[in-house]
Amino acid sequence: MLAAITITSCSKKETAFVDPLVTNRDTLVDPSQDFFNYANGGWFKRNPIPASERSNGIFRMIQDTINNQIKSICETSAKETDAEKGSNKQKIGDFYASGMDTIAIDKAGITPLKMELAKIEAIKDVPSLLQSIGYLHTIGCSPAFNFYVGQDEKNSAKNALALYQGGLGLGQRDYYFNTDAETVAIRAEYVKHLQKMMELAGNTNAAANATTIMKLETDLAKASRKLEEMRDPVKNYNKMSISQLNTATKNINWNKLFIDLKIKNADTVIVGQPEFFTQLNTCITKYTIEDWKTYLKWDLINTYASYLSKDFENQNFKFFSTVLSGVKEQKPRWKRVVGQTDNSLGELIGQVYVTDYLPKGSKEKLLEIGNNIRDVYAERIKKLDWMSAVTKEKALTKLSKVVMKVGYPDKWKDMSSVSIDRKSYCANVMAVNKWGYDYNVSKFGKPVDRNEWGMYPQTYNAYYNPSNNEICVPACNILVPGFEGRMPDDAVLYGIIGGSTFGHEITHGFDDQGSQFDEKGNLNNWWTPEDLAKFKAKTKLIVDQYSKFKVGVKNVNGDATQGENIADLGGVVMGYEAFKKTKQYKTNEKISGLNPDQRYFLAYGYAWMVNTNKEALAQQVMTDVHSPAQFRINGPLANIPEFYKAFNIKKGSSMYQDEKLKVVIW
Repeated sequence: MLAAITITSCSKKETAFVDPLVTNRDTLVDPSQDFFNYANGGWFKRNPIPASERSNGIFRMIQDTINNQIKSICETSAKETDAEKGSNKQKIGDFYASGMDTIAIDKAGITPLKMELAKIEAIKDVPSLLQSIGYLHTIGCSPAFNFYVGQDEKNSAKNALALYQGGLGLGQRDYYFNTDAETVAIRAEYVKHLQKMMELAGNTNAAANATTIMKLETDLAKASRKLEEMRDPVKNYNKMSISQLNTATKNINWNKLFIDLKIKNADTVIVGQPEFFTQLNTCITKYTIEDWKTYLKWDLINTYASYLSKDFENQNFKFFSTVLSGVKEQKPRWKRVVGQTDNSLGELIGQVYVTDYLPKGSKEKLLEIGNNIRDVYAERIKKLDWMSAVTKEKALTKLSKVVMKVGYPDKWKDMSSVSIDRKSYCANVMAVNKWGYDYNVSKFGKPVDRNEWGMYPQTYNAYYNPSNNEICVPACNILVPGFEGRMPDDAVLYGIIGGSTFGHEITHGFDDQGSQFDEKGNLNNWWTPEDLAKFKAKTKLIVDQYSKFKVGVKNVNGDATQGENIADLGGVVMGYEAFKKTKQYKTNEKISGLNPDQRYFLAYGYAWMVNTNKEALAQQVMTDVHSPAQFRINGPLANIPEFYKAFNIKKGSSMYQDEKLKVVIW
């Protein structure tokens, strides 16, 4: 079990502290050539990637600890078969028990989807097709497009309807068109997967079905924007009236479809990618009703495959985990079910987690670090030599208004309407999906709840929401592997929690996307033209830097990843600035033979200690706006003079960045 930073303990027999910053290193690697493997290579050698994982590292260590805690919550709840019906304990226990009952799951086969499949089979014309598409969205599927209710980016106090491109089984449009050998092979395997899933569902024309699905999805992909194009909030904001949308897509009656989507009195909608919906309109009549029925059956089965009998689950795993991510074997059943129970009922589990597993003072310690990061951020902005006084004032106003949601919410979501029992795992997942959909669409017409959380306290992650100008740092971010029973030194605190978490998320408010939103969360330019031009020149430098990094035969997509790369650079800089104010830094205290600067940068390297297999890396480059972990370390550090001094980085080494190419933004 990992300990949190706020725990201290005393015992009669003290165990010697083994410093992970020292033992994680591979001292055979020159830090000036590859700091990522210098900082973490020793750990990688001792801890190969398990066959059931796509990666291994700090995230896996922390997630294993959290999984064991959630497992305890689930098993304890499941044992209490007389728990009051409707109670949190009953729902958690029954959900987990239903997922562990493989005998019942295998016996049921595809039966849990029988009613939904019958509805699809009953489609006779375009109106009933659209009605079925609407219904499938309400149970957690996403055929044909993506739809949600969220904050209007130009009026953050209002909830708006949003339509976005979607409907692709492979997720990203480039999978359908790229011509490199890896992607061509994936497309071929995808068609085989489609055929196999159709066979398992009892379709007698499975090969023809697979061809049809692939053709339809490829047509939708033709009008889908690339990953990097989705990062422009202005171009992806196209508000129109429902009548305008109906005129642009005459084959789709949106007035009726919105009713099927459980939306009443809709007058306007934000259409992210109008050209996609023009293409969807064409596809509605280009493909036959039978073709569409085949596609909808696939979307339904694909959504719920992991909760059906083992033949469906194994085939789903074979393609999406083995082919796409290089994972050789499934996780143990309990880990899969724990993960899904947390994903579905995390709001209920979080209440137990906070009470039973969160050390006292965690929330306060996180806030202390976060506020220190914000303070140095303000100091940095005031000293910027490239920004005018008028823009600095607005940047400082926005920074001061950043809301910090830390630890856990003050109010939990009400899941009392969700009915869970032990009869069907798939039905339980669907029940929660229905609740989640209803919860989202219920926001329409209501004021924005700015106190709402988008993560659970037991989720090891964090986020910045530009529409709320807020960061969210869940409680479990307090965990630091290797510091059981002791307070990590400030270099570790500010390298991991300060830099890679608080500093990173706050910088998202000032990256290529976040910088377009004002202090109230509205998409609104607060820059002078001159300052905006300087800012874009700096972001262009970071795009160029990362576009040179290679993963196998592919290059990192510098445009798509620039927001995360800007946040990484800003995070490590702000973490370092806050660390400089600590006693450890000021007294030049050495720990484990490392001076403060060396410890800080090694701690930052520890924050991204992730070793990923080649298939998953290739997938990440195709689909993820985050750079691979190696470049989340080597990339930003190559721009920081103090790092050069700490590890003797000289001209000619791989970690060296020419002075005129170094990026300094915030």
